[in-house]
Amino acid sequence: MAGMYWYDGQWRNEQPLVSGPLDLAFWSGNTVFDGARAIGGCAPDLDRHCARLIRSAAAIGMACPLSAEEVHRLCIEGLEMLPADKDYYLRPMVFCSGGSILPETGDIRFTLAIFEAPMPGENAGKATMTSIRRPAPDQAPTDAKAGALYPNSQRARREAMAKGFTLGVVCDHEGNVAEFSHANLWFAKDGVAITPKPNGTFLDGITKNRVIALLTEAGIPVEQRSVTPADLDMADEIFTTGNMGKVQAVTGWEARELQPGPIFRTARELYAAHIEASRVPSAGSAYRRAVA
Repeated sequence: MAGMYWYDGQWRNEQPLVSGPLDLAFWSGNTVFDGARAIGGCAPDLDRHCARLIRSAAAIGMACPLSAEEVHRLCIEGLEMLPADKDYYLRPMVFCSGGSILPETGDIRFTLAIFEAPMPGENAGKATMTSIRRPAPDQAPTDAKAGALYPNSQRARREAMAKGFTLGVVCDHEGNVAEFSHANLWFAKDGVAITPKPNGTFLDGITKNRVIALLTEAGIPVEQRSVTPADLDMADEIFTTGNMGKVQAVTGWEARELQPGPIFRTARELYAAHIEASRVPSAGSAYRRAVA
């Protein structure tokens, strides 16, 4: 796939080798990352993703060698080397090279991957409840977008797929609905858009918060509250927000068939307009961060 990769002070068009078996990043999972999107010449909320990377690194004891502004500039620089009419995924990462037990004993490094990743369609597929739970904040680094958390998400996805579904719903340690395995969860009931209230067990998504703002500005009531599996049983519509697919409809919940509903349609249309609003014509670059 087409892409550009930054590591050790230079760009390259092939993936660099960044870790070895003695590195904490390899055997202990001391890595954090963020995921941003470039969509047809626009890069919505890229600055927010870069800032979250720095916070995630600090949350697990790593000081990123670059500032959020420097990460953002590198992202733009890499995108300018690629055709602007394609869709890309941007994955800046911070990791520990070497080290002994604690990451601060090693060398904290940065790498950035930008690679072609076409936007998926509007339908995310059918969802089911899984037995997997999100850990409590005192059980795992839930305040970071840490690579070590993702095997748990993969367990949920694998369990859902084994049952014939695409999406797996996970609860928190108290049994309330937290999110989908790899995206934030929304449902609508009686004209109200509802999403689980952040409680420290899952990331309060950048795309999710953008959609909250967009729906609120459009006059659609939004509630962030505790959600139970029974709420999903009674939902009029269910949809997802996340960086990979942005806003996607869920087409079934357990044995129920679902159709993309009006709140989903509004959210998707508003987000599409937000993407386009991030395009600022310039002779120097096709990419600019989204309007806050």
